[in-house]
Amino acid sequence: MSQRILNVALESDQDVVLVRQRARQVSHLLGFSKQDQVRIATAVSEVARAASLGGPGARAVFCLAEGRGAQQLEVSINAGAHLGSVEASLAGDPAIVTAHRLMDACEIADGAGTTAVVMRKALPPQPPLGSARLAQIGAELAAAPTPNTWQEVQQQNRELVETLAELRERQEDLLSLTRELEDTNRGIVALYAEIEDKAERLRKADEMKSRFLSNTSHELRTPLSSIRALSKLLLDRMDGDLTPEQERQVRFIETAATDLSELVNDLLDLAKIEAGKVETQLAPVVVDNLFRALKGMLRPLVTSERVELVFDNGGVEEAFESDEGKISQILRNFISNALKFTEQGSVRVTASYEAGTDDIVFAVTDTGIGIAPDHLQLIFEEFAQVEHPLQRRIKGTGLGLPLCRRLADLLGGRVDVVSRTGVGSTFTLTLPRRFPAALIGSADDTES
Repeated sequence: MSQRILNVALESDQDVVLVRQRARQVSHLLGFSKQDQVRIATAVSEVARAASLGGPGARAVFCLAEGRGAQQLEVSINAGAHLGSVEASLAGDPAIVTAHRLMDACEIADGAGTTAVVMRKALPPQPPLGSARLAQIGAELAAAPTPNTWQEVQQQNRELVETLAELRERQEDLLSLTRELEDTNRGIVALYAEIEDKAERLRKADEMKSRFLSNTSHELRTPLSSIRALSKLLLDRMDGDLTPEQERQVRFIETAATDLSELVNDLLDLAKIEAGKVETQLAPVVVDNLFRALKGMLRPLVTSERVELVFDNGGVEEAFESDEGKISQILRNFISNALKFTEQGSVRVTASYEAGTDDIVFAVTDTGIGIAPDHLQLIFEEFAQVEHPLQRRIKGTGLGLPLCRRLADLLGGRVDVVSRTGVGSTFTLTLPRRFPAALIGSADDTES
């Protein structure tokens, strides 16, 4: 539905000037901005100029139309037969091209010997205009004086000057923005260079740390082995009897040497992983065989009759592809920690197959002291220790769980933990049943 605002005949060049003036006045009264007023006036005058060349009968009609939830200014110009077919108009007439660029929509329809050009421009956001306001606009247009051609030229010159001033201002803004972007780019380049420099320093520091740990571990292993061997000789009474006090002190020495050996071995393993010197040794892994070996190694750690160590293969009979040595190392760490911090109850080692993800899941569940929720990530940090009275009696290296997580990554799996304080913990190792091809042969194994 549309409501007519103004009707202008186009029979001479003076009428083209008049329709441009009226287009500016109408768009101003409808609330368009200064720039939109110039766009509408230019588009209407260009199409009106082309239409007036078609002879008598050309006419411009200004209407207020409803379209897609918003009111629109609709300017319909009956162009006579001059513009010809729709295709020819769209292809070559500059007036139509200009209207397409300056207005929201421009349509051309062929009628009985005439061509109508309809242009639309959506009104700016404002309350809808009713019949009363349109009547008021019509009265203001009727009372408005009609400038002559000279005044229109002056108006166009003013519009041109304003447009040039605006373009210059925008050009200056663009130049300023370009300079800011150049400064920002230089800052970003400098920042990237600084980040790369720091990354290189960190890489070198990491290499030096790994080399130091590796060298130190190698140097410490021999004397620690000697201390442990000498302690065993003394405890076996190879050089004669010991007094009770001497035996107690030698056992202290043996325990300290064993703890230091574990620390050295963990440090060496971590250094090798960080240096990319560890290679997975793939072979079929049978859960029953793995559990039997673990049971034999860890049974001596069960020193209390109040704690039971249980292994359950969960019905996993089929072998899967992985590195049995590294799996055993991870599970040994889980089980030894569970036995250390479980004073009564049980430590259960289970295996299960997850068909949905095609994973093998090993779980070590204890009824020990448990871990507070805010410490569940801390325990996987190197040298981290959780404060607890039992922890103070049973010292650890703080490297076992971080090493387990690194080893699980090498095997294409992951390590998770669920725990409740005073109830117990469950550590899980999840491994793919088929070892990922991308991880095969990714590093070289170097042993001392």
